[in-house]
Amino acid sequence: MNRYGPRTLVREIVMIAVAAVVAFPLYVLVNLSLRDPRDGSSIVAPTTSPTLRNYADAWREAGLAGAIVNSAVVTAVSVAIIVVVSAMAAYPLARVTARWSRWAFTLVMLGLLLPFQLALLPLYQTIRDLRLLGTLWSLVLFYSGLQVPFATFLYTGFLRVVPRDYEEAALIDGASPLQVFWRVVFPLLRPVTGTVVILNAIFVWNDFLTPFLYLSGSDQQTIPVAIFGFIGQFVSQWNLVFAGLVIAMLPILVGYFLMQRHIIKGFAGGLKG
Repeated sequence: MNRYGPRTLVREIVMIAVAAVVAFPLYVLVNLSLRDPRDGSSIVAPTTSPTLRNYADAWREAGLAGAIVNSAVVTAVSVAIIVVVSAMAAYPLARVTARWSRWAFTLVMLGLLLPFQLALLPLYQTIRDLRLLGTLWSLVLFYSGLQVPFATFLYTGFLRVVPRDYEEAALIDGASPLQVFWRVVFPLLRPVTGTVVILNAIFVWNDFLTPFLYLSGSDQQTIPVAIFGFIGQFVSQWNLVFAGLVIAMLPILVGYFLMQRHIIKGFAGGLKG
């Protein structure tokens, strides 16, 4: 039987300290979102007279209803394209043992090494020439191309440890390769698909630079851009900013907690590969 000793005490103290460091920004966020704008006390001090009016004002003044719909549409369509394209690309990369497959996988992985900031101006010019500026399709096209290499990497690593027995049985029964993939292989990719979905959803949902750049001057806006409207050159409504951030993080936070088991399994499978 293990006894409670000095090492256990030190570990508990370290874990409590780490938990406090992680929870502190969340505390400040919620604390300031409930604070009256006339309250000038420290951000660490608990709010003595909390109010939910900040949430109502942020929702109304920033037009968060429309921004949430736009963010949800962009996130859902982008993630769906990333999942379909990456899974179908990873299947031959993981199953074919020819030399071209290795070179193709290396070529796809180069997309992880090149920062998109280097291509920011050419990408903007391309979107402009396609006449997609100010539309949600510009964001969908950008996110889909940007995130496919990373998703392909996760799918390929997971597929390499998935046995081929079910695929071979389906082929013997007369199924085509495409049918084998969608009816046999893709259901087996559920853990890593959960990882791909939630990681890309978090990235797309929280991204500010791309919507600010591509939707500037239009009526369309996503949540980060809508919240940014409360920050001015001389006056900033920080209570509404924090209230808007709380509203913005709730949908993606709920989705993360619902799929965290799949995320862990997906990463574990990818690392084994």
